Amino acid sequence: MKPMLFFGGPILTMDGPERPQAVLIKEGRIAQVGTLRDCAAHAEDAVSFDLQGRALLPAFLDPHSHLTALANTLRLAALEGAKSFDEIAERLTNFIRANPDTPGGWVNGFGYDHNQLREGRHPTRELLDAVCADRPVLIAHASGHMGAANSAALRALGIDENTPDPEGGRIGREADGRTPSGYLEETAFTSASAKIPQPSAEQRLALLEKAQQIYFANGITTIQDGLTRQREWELLRMASERGVLRADVVSYLDLQQCRALAREFADYRSYRGRLRIGGYKIFLDGSPQGRTAWISQPYLGEPAGERGYPIHTDAAVEQFMTEALEDHTQILVHCNGDEAARQMLDGYAAALKKTGLPGVRPVMIHAQLLRPDQLPRLRELGVIASFFVAHTWHWGDTHLRNLGPERAGRISPVGSALRQGVCYTFHQDSPVLPPDMIDTLFCAVNRVTRAGVRLAAEERLSVPDALAGMTRNAAFQYGEEEQKGRIRPGMRADLVLLSEDPQAVPAAELRRLRVLRTFREGETLWQAEENA
Repeated sequence: MKPMLFFGGPILTMDGPERPQAVLIKEGRIAQVGTLRDCAAHAEDAVSFDLQGRALLPAFLDPHSHLTALANTLRLAALEGAKSFDEIAERLTNFIRANPDTPGGWVNGFGYDHNQLREGRHPTRELLDAVCADRPVLIAHASGHMGAANSAALRALGIDENTPDPEGGRIGREADGRTPSGYLEETAFTSASAKIPQPSAEQRLALLEKAQQIYFANGITTIQDGLTRQREWELLRMASERGVLRADVVSYLDLQQCRALAREFADYRSYRGRLRIGGYKIFLDGSPQGRTAWISQPYLGEPAGERGYPIHTDAAVEQFMTEALEDHTQILVHCNGDEAARQMLDGYAAALKKTGLPGVRPVMIHAQLLRPDQLPRLRELGVIASFFVAHTWHWGDTHLRNLGPERAGRISPVGSALRQGVCYTFHQDSPVLPPDMIDTLFCAVNRVTRAGVRLAAEERLSVPDALAGMTRNAAFQYGEEEQKGRIRPGMRADLVLLSEDPQAVPAAELRRLRVLRTFREGETLWQAEENA
């Protein structure tokens, strides 16, 4: 690969406020950063790349998503943006006509959001039975935490009036309190999803390749698989061995089910074929838009004072934390509600005291309803907060209805985290949302809902601070801060070319930024068609 000399536009190094004139790349690494004259003096045989006023930044790192799950959704009926039961039915009907031979005869859809439906509630088995009565149908909510099944699917899953609610989940019931309505929540839904027949290995590899391209088109070169079980691990390892992975993929194993995999495949603690095991993952609660996040004060409009619910006991969480520390392994912990955050922090503190072992950059995933008084504990314990800040736009109005202006206003309190010295990152939890860092940048800087409500001005970030959450801070979360996330000599040449300087674009117009080209180690992984 020939050296490359970048010049002619704003270069945001994420390594300080200085704006160098040029960057020289050699053998996939940043060789020099500085004036055009100095870089050109060492650029023998280099390919010149004139930025033409466009911006060069470190490539984005994905601090939390589900690569294999996103790949899987690419074969499902797309229900994102559906506005009514009728539209869901129409989309499913069209999908069935176009896909008569799905694995095991199952019909699956992904992405509906009851908060955006005219009916304001989840679909039921009656709706899905009317669409298709002779094949099992299971559709997933956009959050991935809940969904709905038709009668054939309930029979295939062995769910009937005698089936008890599983620990950490709920089976919806009809008016008699016994007959399943088709609605499945949390562990009731995730356990059902795991039983659905899957495509062949070759088909899954093809979907994985397609999913990678979605990340590349969004300027991302390091991707997470944020809940890897046996089936997902086998797919990722096959992709690694066959050279399918072009991004760096970091896998977080389900601690409850797959701790043994970390020992069996200890050689994957470092990248092999662009795949490595980054650590473990556990869930402590659900989602705030689904009212299953575990919170200290009730949701609005709940006569019984509903506060969501935990998935595990405090003792179980402390044991999970202990196991991660004993294995010298990073742990990612799904916490949306403030009670789930409390449970994580208490469990981790107790495990540190019990084991006497050093922490390994634990991550609180989502941290949506983290309270200001809890932030000092994150700093003290070395816990990183990975915020799903795009909730401010996509579900901000739902949170206002569910939580009221005070709690909803401070959702994803990243401004407070910055002031408190807590390391923060940003993610989209794909496939919940597409892995769109530009959209996330807009959300972190503006904190405005779809209806135009401004949320907690003190929690907004400047553009540079927001970009830090998807570059240098994200590299730190992965323990790769000496390789990625900044433009400085010796770092990997993982770069993204944007249509404009983000700092020169008005805050309200940040979504007009476009990713034009994505580089990994100086190699072009993706570029926009107009620049082909």
